[in-house]
Amino acid sequence: MADGGVATLPRAVAPGGASLKRFARRRSTIAFLMTLPLIVVIGGLVAWPAGYAMYLSTLNRRMTSFIGLGNFEILLDSETFRMVIFQSMFFAITAVILKAGIGFWLAHMLHHIPAKGQRKWRGMLLVPWVIPPALSTLGWWWMFEPTYSSINWILNIFAVPSVPWLGEPWWARTSVIIVNVWYGAPFFMIMYLAALKSVPEQLYEAAQIDGATSWQRLRYVTLPMMANIISITVLFSLIVTFANYDIVRVLTNGGPRDLTHVFASYAFQVGILAGNIPRGAAVSLFMFPILAIIAFFVLRGVNRRNREEA
Repeated sequence: MADGGVATLPRAVAPGGASLKRFARRRSTIAFLMTLPLIVVIGGLVAWPAGYAMYLSTLNRRMTSFIGLGNFEILLDSETFRMVIFQSMFFAITAVILKAGIGFWLAHMLHHIPAKGQRKWRGMLLVPWVIPPALSTLGWWWMFEPTYSSINWILNIFAVPSVPWLGEPWWARTSVIIVNVWYGAPFFMIMYLAALKSVPEQLYEAAQIDGATSWQRLRYVTLPMMANIISITVLFSLIVTFANYDIVRVLTNGGPRDLTHVFASYAFQVGILAGNIPRGAAVSLFMFPILAIIAFFVLRGVNRRNREEA
C-alpha cells in the first residue's frame, strides 16, 4: 500500500519485450560479424599502411634514427615542394570544378532525351571513364607530343601556331587538367543523372504553374534537391584527384622542371626513385590535413541539410 491507502500495481511488462531486446542484440551481433571481414580488409589495406607511413615520416633517410618532424621541415623549406603544393591545389580544384560543371550539363541534357536514345548516349559518354586511365593518357600523350601532335596538326590547318602542350609549364598543367576532366566528367554525369531521376516531377509542375522560369526551377528546385549528391560527389572526386598519379606520370612525368608534379607523383619520385622513403612518406601525408578539412566542412553541410529536411 502506498501513502493514502492507494495500492500500487507492479509495472506491466509488454509480452515479448525481453525477447525483442534479445533479438535486437542478436541482430547487431550478426551484423558486426558479417562486417568484420570488411573491417579487417580496411584495417589491413588502409589503416595499417597509413599508420606505418606516419611512422616512416619520422625517420631519417637510412631509417635508423628518429628525427620527428624533420622531413616536414625540409620539405617546407624546399621551393620545389612549395610548387608541388600549389600545383596539387590548382590541379585538383580546377579539374573538379570543370568536371562538376561539364558532368551536370551532360546529365541535364541526357535527362531530357527519351529513354531509348538516352541509353545509347549514356553508354558512349561513359567510355572515357571505363578505359584504364594510364592507357587513355598514353593516347592523349600522342596527341600532345610535339613531333606527332594531331591537335597541333589540326590547328596548323587553320593557320593557328603549334602549341607547346608538354614543353611549357602552364600548357603542361592545362594538358594534365584536360585529360583528368575528360576521364572524370562521365563519373559526375552518371551520379548527377541518377540524382535528377530522383527529383519528383510534381515539384517542376508546381514551379511551372507558379510562373517559375527554367533558371528559377534549376536554382530553387533542382539544385536544392541534388545538394547532398553534389557535395558527396565533389568530395570523392577531390580525394581521387589529389591522389592522382597515373595521368601525371604518363603525360608529363612531373616536367617541365618539376612544375607539374602533384603529391602522389612527387612522393613516388622522392620516395622510390630517389630512395628517400621516409621523405616520400612525408610528402604523401601532406594530403591528409587538406582533405580532412575539406571533408569536415562538406560532411557538416550534408548533415545540416539532413537535419533541416527531417
